[in-house]
Parts: sequence; structure tokens; C-alpha cells
Amino acid sequence: MNARIPERQPVCVVDAFATERFRGNPAAVCVLAAPAPDDWMQRVAAEMNLSETAYLVRRTDGGWDLRWFTPIAEVALCGHATLASAHALWEGGQLGAAETARFMTRSGWLECARRDGEIEMDFPARVASACPMPEGLASSLGADARWCGMSAHDCLVELSHAATVRALEPDLGAVAKLPVRGVIVTAASDVAGFDFVSRFFAPSVGVPEDPVTGSAHCTLAPFWGARLGKTRLRGWQASRRGGAVGMEIKGDRVVLSGSAVTAWRGELC
Repeated sequence: MNARIPERQPVCVVDAFATERFRGNPAAVCVLAAPAPDDWMQRVAAEMNLSETAYLVRRTDGGWDLRWFTPIAEVALCGHATLASAHALWEGGQLGAAETARFMTRSGWLECARRDGEIEMDFPARVASACPMPEGLASSLGADARWCGMSAHDCLVELSHAATVRALEPDLGAVAKLPVRGVIVTAASDVAGFDFVSRFFAPSVGVPEDPVTGSAHCTLAPFWGARLGKTRLRGWQASRRGGAVGMEIKGDRVVLSGSAVTAWRGELC
């Protein structure tokens, strides 16, 4: 099917990993009648100016093609915009309430299901391997690391205290020059009910600080699971908006869980 520019395209913004509007991480969701040109999708993502805009096209096998764009680039994996996409399909009636949302993406098949009042997402684990601290990272963060590692996309840095994670004011210009998608900063939680806290900075792809990052928890889950000897964890992403992410490690997969609410609906003219 040839890509074409949609006319009067419906769009909604969903706050993912949130139980109320204006918390968690907002993602724009466009359910397309047919594939659209890449440059159009990138321009819309820039116009929306959210960390991700998701585009869905129904497949003949009952699933959906799903792509994610930041304001300046397409990305290979995004958790919060996947959760937002599943929520939008169920709320919009394109999927039945009991149906599983199946997405073909650049990271393979991903599935979302409703369970116990939340949405669960089956994602690939992205294990970080220990490595030397990249040159310039410590100074750009303004904090000393206890441990540093690299996953397929991101650098993971463990700090000594959760308070230090919350107080970080990194040099984002310096972070943007690092040869990674983003930098995950984490520490053991100092709040009951959570195993760890984290923040995620990805200025090189147009996201200075992401409010709540599902894909980062595909790296955080195996890291903290090994440290704590647990397969079920709960993390708090300590951005200004903030959000909670549940995790269950299942071999080389991580099941992420969270809630979502629609913030607004509109139309691209």
C-alpha cells in the first residue's frame, strides 16, 4: 500500500504510567487508515513536541503496525507510547475490552493486555553490561557513579543515594554528545513500596528528560532484579511529573505494568 498524507487525522494524547491526567508521560497516538510518509510522521511528532508520537496501522493478521517518533528521530523501542497506544485502541473501540493488543515494531512483536486494573506489556529485556564510565559522563551528571553499564541503546549509571538522583541537574548539552540514545540514572529507593528510583535523559533524540520511560525499565528490571534477588519489582521515575512502573522478569522478557488516562482528543487538519 502506498503511503499517503492523511487528511483531518484524529489524534489523542494519553498520559501513560499515570492514574490521573497531567501526570506520568504523555504520548500522542494517531490511528491511521493507511501508512503515512515518514517525513509527515516526523513533522507531526515535531509539532506535537512530546517525547513520543505513536502511529498505528491495522494489519491483515489482526495485529497493528506501530512506530514511534520523538520530535527529531524515529526510535526502535518505546514503552510509554506502546501503553498509550493500547489504551487508545481499547478506549476507541478498535479492540474489544478482553482482546490482547498485538504490535509489530522495529523491536519485533509486542503485546499488551489488561489485567487487575492495569495494562501489562511484554517487552524484551535489555541487559546492561558493566563498562568504564564514558568520558565526560560523570562531569555532565555532576555526580560520582557506583556502577556503570551499557545496554543495546542506553548507558545505565547507579548512584549511591536516591536523593542524589532526584536532585540531579545534568549538563544536557554534554549528555547529548555521548554516543548513546540516553542515560538512565538510578539508585535504591528510600521510599516504601518501591525498589528503586530512576531518571532518564535523552537529549540526543530530542528528549531532554523523559517523564516516565518504559523501555528504560527493560534495563532497570534485570539490573535491580539481580541486585535484590527479585523477579517482581516496582520503580518510581523521579521526573517532575513522576510515574510508577511495575515489572516482572520472565527469562529474556520483562512484563511492564502501569495505568493510562486520555488527556485530550483532537484532529490534525
